[in-house]
Amino acid sequence: MDDRDELLMTPGPTALPPEVRDAMGRPLINPDVEAEFASEYEALLDKLAAVYGTDDDVLVLSGEGMLGLEASVASLVSPGDDVLCLANGIFGEGFSDFVEMQGGNPVVHEAPFDAGFDVEAVKDAVEEHEFTAATLVHCETPTGLLNDFEEILGVLQDAGVLTVVDAVSSLGGTPVPVENIDVCLGASQKCFSSPPGLTTLSVSDRAWAEVEDTEQDSFYTSLAPWRDVEFEEGEPVFLPYTHAVSNLYALDASLDRLLDEGLDNVYQRHEAVAEQCRERGRELGLEPFPESDDLCSPTVTAFRAEGRAGDLKRRLETDHGIVVATGLGEFADDVLRVGHMGYNADPGRVERTMDALADVLE
Repeated sequence: MDDRDELLMTPGPTALPPEVRDAMGRPLINPDVEAEFASEYEALLDKLAAVYGTDDDVLVLSGEGMLGLEASVASLVSPGDDVLCLANGIFGEGFSDFVEMQGGNPVVHEAPFDAGFDVEAVKDAVEEHEFTAATLVHCETPTGLLNDFEEILGVLQDAGVLTVVDAVSSLGGTPVPVENIDVCLGASQKCFSSPPGLTTLSVSDRAWAEVEDTEQDSFYTSLAPWRDVEFEEGEPVFLPYTHAVSNLYALDASLDRLLDEGLDNVYQRHEAVAEQCRERGRELGLEPFPESDDLCSPTVTAFRAEGRAGDLKRRLETDHGIVVATGLGEFADDVLRVGHMGYNADPGRVERTMDALADVLE
């Protein structure tokens, strides 16, 4: 448990493990002039690549996870480009806004917020357009839905469409098919259980080629400056800007936790606590939002609360010192969300939360 009474069970930011908090308090290395930073940063990228399970380049940007969504679109999309935006949730819909900002034409392919996508319908959409890229969300955090994209990624690859996947709320908590993704986005404050402030990405060679062919109209939201970052032994590394060193220390400690436990064990732990959370919820008369358990995320459970979510959230915090989240947008008062990702994917934490929810409901 935390060394405070309040239990933070939101779907990101998560509670921080003690060693992650300690790492953030390390004395600073100057990232611009000290070679020691270069060696530590290169080692961190190796660990990150191991969590991603990829040989592609991996990047860490200074900025909350939303930076990755905008930067990936800004770096790949030119005015007039058609971009397929798969949307069965708020973040899937939101990708279309970034496409429009770049002058692209978002073609939004919708599915119900509690259901997955029909592969044949996606295939038809791909055949009807010449898409430069497609955007997808692996875990729609506001509704606790995990999309199965294996077949759809194959369809897009066969058509030569670049894929940008928001795996912010799933990476590090459940397997992500990174080998079939051109740009895969993560963030420090979700399953890594690190402080908010860092975006992570893997970038394929195909994606880099498109970045080079795309006129970049920004610096901070462009991936291009990161293409030529090189490491030379005993020399400082020259990054596009001064990095958030303390956040990197924390992320490094978080990655150590994941790799020391073993990713398969991490995934099994998340699956087990998600099932525990859903079962307790059903005992209390609360149904998960997705239409089937196959679509339920192992990192966050969203319960249907029909107009009670705000009140339940307030009473959990006031009466029991437990912080959860409600839904977003039109579901703000109809969905209650329990985050069980990263450090919070713990049976005792979930049990305490659900016991408190039982008390509130009674």
